[in-house]
Amino acid sequence: MGTAPGSNPEEQNRENENKDRDREFEKFSRATHDFASKPQDAEIATTTAHWEQTKPGTILIVDDTPDNLLVLFSYLEEQGFKVLLAEDGETALKIAQSKAPDLILLDVLMPKMDGFETCRRLKAKLATKEIPVIFLTALSETVNKVQGFKLGGVDYITKPSEQEEVLVRIQTHLNLRNMRRALTIQNKELQQALDFEALVRRVTDKIRDSLDEKQILETAARELAIVLDLSTCQIELYNLEQTTATIAYEHSITLPECQGRSRKIADFPELYQQLLQKSPLQLVEPIPEFNPQGIQVNRLACPVFDDRGILGNLWGLRPPTEVFTELEVQLMQQVASQCAIAIRQARLYQASNKQVEELAKLNQLKDDFLKTVSHELKAPMSSIQLATETMKTLLATKQNPQKSATFQRVLQIFHESCDRQKQLVDDLLTLCYIDAKAKTIQPELIDLHLWIQELIQLYLQRTRNHQQQLVLDLAAEPLNIAADPMILERIVRELLQNACKYTPASQTITIQTQAHESEIALCIINTGVEISAEEQKLIFDQFYRIPNNDPWEHGGTGLGLTLVKKLATMLEAFVDVRSENDQVVFCVRFPKKVKEL
Repeated sequence: MGTAPGSNPEEQNRENENKDRDREFEKFSRATHDFASKPQDAEIATTTAHWEQTKPGTILIVDDTPDNLLVLFSYLEEQGFKVLLAEDGETALKIAQSKAPDLILLDVLMPKMDGFETCRRLKAKLATKEIPVIFLTALSETVNKVQGFKLGGVDYITKPSEQEEVLVRIQTHLNLRNMRRALTIQNKELQQALDFEALVRRVTDKIRDSLDEKQILETAARELAIVLDLSTCQIELYNLEQTTATIAYEHSITLPECQGRSRKIADFPELYQQLLQKSPLQLVEPIPEFNPQGIQVNRLACPVFDDRGILGNLWGLRPPTEVFTELEVQLMQQVASQCAIAIRQARLYQASNKQVEELAKLNQLKDDFLKTVSHELKAPMSSIQLATETMKTLLATKQNPQKSATFQRVLQIFHESCDRQKQLVDDLLTLCYIDAKAKTIQPELIDLHLWIQELIQLYLQRTRNHQQQLVLDLAAEPLNIAADPMILERIVRELLQNACKYTPASQTITIQTQAHESEIALCIINTGVEISAEEQKLIFDQFYRIPNNDPWEHGGTGLGLTLVKKLATMLEAFVDVRSENDQVVFCVRFPKKVKEL
């Protein structure tokens, strides 16, 4: 007598256990399906919907029975799935590795490599471990379903099965996988947001405590490059006119270094038009410095600005396929904003330090000036005092002292000392009031050649006495300049006096005029002497005298050339000096224009 199916107690218990497990799993599948179809989190729902719209489901069916493959293949293709087929485990592993299906329907009992071993190998590889596996088993087959779940399977479908049931189970597990992916993405974004927030705090703390602009730029570029995994992070700053942008600091990992390079804003109008309007932009463009050329990068630029204006841009560079997310753009903007505040503070600190240094320098100049003035005023007074004592002695001890050579020398000392004192006081007063006088000068149109010929009459006798030759070298064309005659005379007199004072006997003093395209030059040239390059830098300083170079021992106040420079500025001209080939040339250069008088 045969045994009725299920009459064996052990077999009956196993069958009941399997039924209970199937009911529990079916209950779980319905619950997860409901959760997937009505997600609690709107972001997850959006991400899942987006995934489902952008990536159609790809199903890999693994079965050694061709009829089963064809039935499922036809049905699932009708439902819009892309279907891949494999008749054994080895083929399934290769297809899964290369095609990355979204779900695998895997027959349990197959020759050579069964479904459990195939599943174990799938889960052992990084590329395929996350693919959901649903086992296919015939109703008459006895399999260890627990083992399948332990190996990573997510469900069982019994053959033959209702096609609608297969579809529901596939959709359920695809939805579950999409949910896991969405949660993974959300968790990654959340962790990234936390990392970004920490970065902003870290960068803010570091640059807020720094008053060194270079250190601020270095910190911001380095931290951003590390957190955002950038190939390069650059900070470029505009010049004051916003006509050029220069890379002030760069943290580069893989791309060529560009620090210090500048580019003109006018050469990239569309790019900088948006940036100067304080709007970030993202673009893909080639890197000309890279070898081989033509390699492109994705650039994100965020303007560095505050309420006082825009300072420059923060650039992040990546491979062209790696797009910056909205969160990353926000992070760059926050760091750029912190950089603007820190740079302003650093520049304000540097400006205040510079002002302190300038004030200290001015105080030192004031002290030096007062000491020098005291000394210069004291020298002629000492001569006068000594001459007075000598005069008293002569008057007390000699009859008719006026006939004495000593008496005549004392009188000469009186005259020279008084003249020097008067000249020094006049120069000091002129120096003190020169800025105020600049506002009241009245320029006139002067015929320069006629004016020079009248002026040199005063110096002809003096040059003859010194055995010097005075020469005029005037331009062929008439020259007119707009200037205050008194100020112009003071300038030329001082230069001629210096020329007479420092030119040795038998040498030449030349007054020369030159007409250029944009200026008129009036030059005083004297030969037989040179001024070193070091002294040329100092001769316009107050109280500076060229040492041991006055053959006639005229002396001087040391303010003459200082006044020449300042007076020329009042006439909107400038003075320069050059010396070579045993001669010195001072030129006063007037801009070539006629003013309305």
